[in-house]
Amino acid sequence: MSEKLEALKGAVQQALQAFEVNYLTALNELTIEVRQSDYLAVCQKLKDDRALRFDQLIDLCGMDYSTYRNEVKESQIFAVVLHLLSVELNQRIRVRATCIDDDFPMVASVVDVWSAAGWYEREAFDLYGIVFQGNPDLRRILTDYGFMGHPFRKDFPLSGHVEMRYDPEQKRVIYQPVTIEPREITPRIIREEQYGGSR
Repeated sequence: MSEKLEALKGAVQQALQAFEVNYLTALNELTIEVRQSDYLAVCQKLKDDRALRFDQLIDLCGMDYSTYRNEVKESQIFAVVLHLLSVELNQRIRVRATCIDDDFPMVASVVDVWSAAGWYEREAFDLYGIVFQGNPDLRRILTDYGFMGHPFRKDFPLSGHVEMRYDPEQKRVIYQPVTIEPREITPRIIREEQYGGSR
């Protein structure tokens, strides 16, 4: 671990000593895992603490860890991951909070900490079904309002649940059950003796 990363970890540990935090380092970057209940308070502390000053939210995304690294996880499969930047101190950190309830994954919104979080939270809600409590405009952003399910969940079928088409008789778009038959496509390998030049 580099001196700069070690110094950052020490500063974060000092600032977050009131919270239960798990510290990980990989690829020369610090990741902290926090409890769902501490998520908002930790984010506020990371921004406000004078030794950290993580004033910019670079990214926020949802994650489905149900089959992460070929391991099947039975519970607490959804998480929210943030990437933060301190422009002034030129340092980065990753924050991960795991949702406790898989049937209704929910964390607090950080839109009051970083206003840029609004659209990222809408995307994670749309694609993973993670609810961000306190987000003033939590609605779908990438899929249609009539879309059923959350397409980035690993249990979502590749063909989806419904398809839409324009009905010229009704003069409107209608939704109907998917008519695509699932199939497995195996590539056929053709070997020619002289392929790629003479031998």
